[in-house]
Amino acid sequence: NKYSCVLLQVLGFEVDTVNSVQFSNHTGYAHWKGQVLNSDELHELYEGLKLNKVNRYDYVLTGYTRDTSFLAMVVDIVQELKQQNSNLVYVCDPVMGDKWNGEGSMYVPKDLLPVYRDKVVPVADIITPNQFEAELLTGRKIHTEKEALEVMDMLHAMGPETVVITSSDLQAPLGNDYLIALGSHRKTKADGTKMTQRIRVESPKVDAVFVGTGDLFAAMLLAWTHKHPNNLKVACEKTVSAMQHVLQRTIKSAKAQAGEGNKPNSAQLELRMVQSKKDIENPEIIVKATVL
Repeated sequence: NKYSCVLLQVLGFEVDTVNSVQFSNHTGYAHWKGQVLNSDELHELYEGLKLNKVNRYDYVLTGYTRDTSFLAMVVDIVQELKQQNSNLVYVCDPVMGDKWNGEGSMYVPKDLLPVYRDKVVPVADIITPNQFEAELLTGRKIHTEKEALEVMDMLHAMGPETVVITSSDLQAPLGNDYLIALGSHRKTKADGTKMTQRIRVESPKVDAVFVGTGDLFAAMLLAWTHKHPNNLKVACEKTVSAMQHVLQRTIKSAKAQAGEGNKPNSAQLELRMVQSKKDIENPEIIVKATVL
């Protein structure tokens, strides 16, 4: 939320944040202390907004959640907000797990999967799963780009107009030093016909473990799809380019702090958001997307 909020504010959005957790630091550190918001507390905060009639939003963005009742409450709130504003766009990062050395594993309780699949994704407009999460949601493994596109079609069929697989272990045409992201935007035209735009983005891998890049990606995509609603190619180029600027600045700074030959620690790898303000506002396009 810390990353998402500052980024959206820099890009001109008014943001109301609800912290699903209030921790001393992110969980990439050895220790953390703090509180987890439960569904009753979330409901209470939302009631406060409703009583003051300030519950009309253009966007809702959600990320990491550990509790099924909390997630179900998010769905109820999104549905109610969509009644307030039928044009509301719900951007969901279905944070469930990832792959390490080719093996996928979940880092949230397994009972969140059916809630995401059956309740959350159907009300979402934009989703940003990684490859492993896309496989979990559809029950289909991805080995090729063709299979990835089929999985994205399955995800479209569940509800969302825009699906971006933020990272994958697919072989990049540019080589092993690149990471592939795939995007698909399906729009129903006035005459009822469906039009799908698909893109591939290859971005240079950065040799470090960052925390919060998924949150950053989802918030950035929200902002750039808002500014380029019918051009997923440009929205993804700006999103991924801005991410690269932030990550390159972070790794450079982290290495300088760690000193020659030392591995940077979690504190040194905190994303350099404030220092990247200009790149966030107006990213120089350094990563191009290919239209498929």
